[in-house]
Order: sequence, then structure tokens, then C-alpha cells
Amino acid sequence: MLSKLELKVPPVVVVLAMASLMWIAAASTPDLTRVFGAGHLVAAVLDCFGLLISYLGVTSFRRSRTTVNPLKPQTATTLVTSGIYQRTRNPMYLGFLIVLLGWGVLLSNVIAFIFLPLFIFYMNRFQIHPEERALATLFGKEFAFYRSKVRRWL
Repeated sequence: MLSKLELKVPPVVVVLAMASLMWIAAASTPDLTRVFGAGHLVAAVLDCFGLLISYLGVTSFRRSRTTVNPLKPQTATTLVTSGIYQRTRNPMYLGFLIVLLGWGVLLSNVIAFIFLPLFIFYMNRFQIHPEERALATLFGKEFAFYRSKVRRWL
């Protein structure tokens, strides 16, 4: 049953769903909101940084002329290991996580941050693992070597 969710929901939709859940949780528990002075600035910096990391991932894929479609990793034509991919195997998802962190800071609610590990779990289980199986099939030893040298998230 759970495997039916693999590669079915576009990651952007997952981010929007998590952001919505974070907002609902924060609105439902106002007593757990702790606003601090630089919250808006910190949130903006995190969001900009997250968007930059995701953008670098997308542009690396486009430069290498391989698919950016996260629902069809089996159509990849190139294993991208340069640029941001020297630091993280999943810069687009890492960037999304950082954007959600910025959203959590903006919401300033303790409960909102519970959704960050849920996002990581979901992405690992239903997006990244299936992608990595496809890349292992397509690129074999080259992907195994890359995977041994570069972390999944950071």
C-alpha cells in the first residue's frame, strides 16, 4: 500500500501541504507561539537561501540536459555530480526543507517545527529512495561511488 505513494506526489505539492499543516498547527495552538525580534529577517534569509539551493540544483540538471521531473527519475540521461551536487545529493529537497524552516521561524510556533522531520521522512521514503533505486539501475557503479562520497541531505 505505502509503495503506491512512491513518486506520485510532486515535491512542490508536498512542500505546500507541509506548509499548510504548519500554519494550521500554529493557528490551532497560539499559546505555543514565541515571537522574537529578528524572526522576519531570519525567516527571509532562510527562505532566500533555501530557494537558492533549490535553484542551483535545477540549473545543474538543466545544464547537464537531464530531466528535472522528480516523478520520472528513470528518464535521467546524466548523473549530475558537479556544482551543488558535490555537497548534497538532493539540493532541491534540501532547499525546500530550508524554506519550510524559514516558514516555521515566521510562524514562531513550536508545534510547526514538528512537521520538518515529517517532511524529511516523507521525502526519504516516497521520493528519494525510489529515485536512488532508479539511479542505481541507470548508473550502477558510478552512482554507488557518488553515493558513498556525498551525503543525501548535508
